[in-house]
Amino acid sequence: MWKPIKLAPWFMAAGIAWSLGFVYNVIYGGELSWLRAMYFHKIARAEEIKENGRLLITGGSGAHYTINSDVIEQGLGIPVVNLGLDGPIGLDVILPSVIDQVRPGDIVLLIPEYLLLLDPDGLGDRSGPFGVAIGKPGLGGVPAKQLVQDVLLLGIPTLRGATKSSVDIATKGEMTGYYSDPLTKRGDPTTVKERQQDWWQLPINQPISRHAAERIWQFRQEVEAKGGKLVLSLPWVYGSTGTRTKANVQKTAYILSKIAPVIYEPESLNIKTDPNLFADTHYHLLPKAREIRARELVEQMKPLVQ
Repeated sequence: MWKPIKLAPWFMAAGIAWSLGFVYNVIYGGELSWLRAMYFHKIARAEEIKENGRLLITGGSGAHYTINSDVIEQGLGIPVVNLGLDGPIGLDVILPSVIDQVRPGDIVLLIPEYLLLLDPDGLGDRSGPFGVAIGKPGLGGVPAKQLVQDVLLLGIPTLRGATKSSVDIATKGEMTGYYSDPLTKRGDPTTVKERQQDWWQLPINQPISRHAAERIWQFRQEVEAKGGKLVLSLPWVYGSTGTRTKANVQKTAYILSKIAPVIYEPESLNIKTDPNLFADTHYHLLPKAREIRARELVEQMKPLVQ
């Protein structure tokens, strides 16, 4: 006769194994854990600034790795915080994850890379896991079925991640990740990641998706309800200068301009053709380029701030 009690040790072992995997993935060691820590670090930086009238810059890594907050702060004369996160979190999760930081008089500058602007549903590979990691499961409307699957997978470290962590411990004495590097007091990255592969100019094959436009419109309303103001910026991108790409970027800028003020360089549409400006992706910038980008943002933001 089958005796259920005999399965208890197996369930306990599975539970312990899953818990250890969850701790690795979410608390310390896995890539998500570093993203979680970076998020809380940025939020703490924003909360440390007691006065209102801050400039909060958000988006994916195309915001995180592309600005110099100190240069912008000096140029505009207001406190600046870099709240840029990670594109695969998805627009629908990035925006509600930062909205609670908005105070009366704040300006929110959203710099969404095209990964976010073209996404048809606003969710990415890390949407569900990120919500769980920051203690807000289901943030952004992640479907319940997907959320359950994500939670189960959080207890299973990937072979690649476990291997990298093992190598890190053996060579560095600690585990590291893409987002584990220290941040400045304004939330900027302190390290540079170099590209190892050959470059190609990124084409933009379609304009902003309807979902992204509607979600950004909703975000504007949420920001204004808190007494803030939303400003949008096209991202700097190492991109194609082909007719199709330019047409799609122009249409994107036009649609965004119906939602909130949009800042960009009209002649280039923020499409850059010099790969020496870029670090490891088509959006991430080298330190000198971050300063150039920051000074450009200062000049574009001055009329809006004043």
